[in-house]
Amino acid sequence: MKKLVSVMVLTALATPAIAAPSHITRNSSGGYDVTYNYTDKAKTGWYVGGRVALSLLDWENEYSSNDPGVNEAYNKDEYSFESVFGGSVFAGRTFNYFWRAEVEAGLVGQFEDKDDGAEFKLTVPYVLANGYYDFSNGLYVGAGLGIAMPKTELDMAAFESGDRSKTTVSPMGALMFGYTHKLDYNLVLDLRYRLAAFGGTDHERTLDNGFKFKNEIGLILDNSVSLGIRYEF
Repeated sequence: MKKLVSVMVLTALATPAIAAPSHITRNSSGGYDVTYNYTDKAKTGWYVGGRVALSLLDWENEYSSNDPGVNEAYNKDEYSFESVFGGSVFAGRTFNYFWRAEVEAGLVGQFEDKDDGAEFKLTVPYVLANGYYDFSNGLYVGAGLGIAMPKTELDMAAFESGDRSKTTVSPMGALMFGYTHKLDYNLVLDLRYRLAAFGGTDHERTLDNGFKFKNEIGLILDNSVSLGIRYEF
């Protein structure tokens, strides 16, 4: 029995030199050297990503004309929580673990309305510079400042001349609240709510009777919920 145990001990001592993992090597003094092949890299702080969004828009179309036949009782359309789909792409950087700054370019969405032969369309692209503060539990808050470029299109058989579409540039401000969840080391899932505000267009066309018709849009409110993915370098 003792001989069998001795043989097993000798075999066990001899085996590591043959079957040891590749990161363990035997040195000249009879000991072992351990090396690690650690390939993971520290993040640079930079990231890119994209979002898809559902926006609920609120605004008013105010109509005016120098035509005395215009019925003043119907000189305004009010739109509340009109749903449109949009999206955006963004790039940014994390500073001091909790702060982030990014540039976001996107489309709030496109809204269309048809009434008594008249067609109205509103399309809103935008560019924002955003700043965020990330909490340790995945929640974050942020604010953004930039420009919106709302474009309106007016069509009706009674229009004789004037630009069919009108684009304006308006200041845009936003407040954000969201939650992030890490999918792996580089990918992050981002759920965000944003309240944004920007101005609309003043769009004028000429009727076939020679009178002017003007559509004015004031402040537009955008309540949006978006789902995004970002890749962290």
